[in-house]
Amino acid sequence: MKKVVLSTIALCILMIAGLQGSYAQTKKKSDAEWKKSLTPNQYYILVERGTEPPYKNAYWNNHEKGVYVSAATGEVLFTSDDKYDSHTGWPSFVKPVDPSKIQIIKDTSYGMVRDEVVEKSTGLHLGHVFDDGPADRGGKRYCLNSGALKFIKQ
Repeated sequence: MKKVVLSTIALCILMIAGLQGSYAQTKKKSDAEWKKSLTPNQYYILVERGTEPPYKNAYWNNHEKGVYVSAATGEVLFTSDDKYDSHTGWPSFVKPVDPSKIQIIKDTSYGMVRDEVVEKSTGLHLGHVFDDGPADRGGKRYCLNSGALKFIKQ
């Protein structure tokens, strides 16, 4: 019930702000179209799969209650209830609101093997997931880029 309420609130806010997007609209966007609809930082992170500097991003130290939505589509992805301080300088979460909204893919960039978190409907880069999160909350650390998200305060 809580997820439904959070999703409904976020959708209403996004509709008012004109940020809504449908699966069909977002799935088919080209890089050039994304470049027009995203800020340069969002484009770098989401499309070019970049990483913002630790401790120099919008949400690493955000402690307000609310939801984190995709900066590209407005989909509710994470909540403040599942956010924790991982001492890494990036916003970290123990789980997504709805696991079907994200996809985990193998990332072998920079000579490393990591699990990349992408938005399932678009394939856009959100961050990475690691197995060093709080053991009592599932053991996962979804380490995301603030630039891939927008925060909607409750």
